[in-house]
Amino acid sequence: MTHRLDLKGDDRAWFPIDHSEPVTHVRLHIYPDGGVARLRVWGRVLPDWSKVAAGEAVDLLAVAHGGRGIIANDEHYGAVAKLTAPGRGVNMGDGWETRRRREPGNDWAVLELGAFGHIEQITVDTAHFKGNYPDRCSVQASARAHGAPDEIAKQAEGWPVLLPEVKLSADSVHVFRDELAAMRPVKFVRLNIYPDGGVSRLRVVGKLAR
Repeated sequence: MTHRLDLKGDDRAWFPIDHSEPVTHVRLHIYPDGGVARLRVWGRVLPDWSKVAAGEAVDLLAVAHGGRGIIANDEHYGAVAKLTAPGRGVNMGDGWETRRRREPGNDWAVLELGAFGHIEQITVDTAHFKGNYPDRCSVQASARAHGAPDEIAKQAEGWPVLLPEVKLSADSVHVFRDELAAMRPVKFVRLNIYPDGGVSRLRVVGKLAR
């Protein structure tokens, strides 16, 4: 598959690509020569689940396993997509952080797992967030969601609770196992933080529902 496109100097160009087959490599041709500052290739990760042994627990929300952020009510200081990134955040900017709330309620983010799974562990990492970490969090989950991001966000309000409200602390890795409710395999989660603040990473560890 080849697309030849016209470029301009000192510019950023976006080109939609429509193809059905997954790819692992791309080759960039420039005509006749010149400089390109950055090449970004956007898409969905399609992991090879055959490499995951039966009964093996993995982070189903990791971007490497196809996990992704769908929508958050506030991305003032950081995108929800950063919650699924590998490793621990390198600083506060490498996480999801909301503005300070001046109204009732709490902040939230909705994410999609890379595959249906039986959830066994949830990890909430507040790395680098000290005076601005959430006081508490909870997680809801569902096997199904449909529609545009804002429609999914509305559906998520009524999802069953997977992890009830738990206390968080500054710059720490919080691991929850015994607190999780028994649920059928799920594909979507909603992270609620109370009332606001920053979370570096969210890990949803479970076994594939084969």
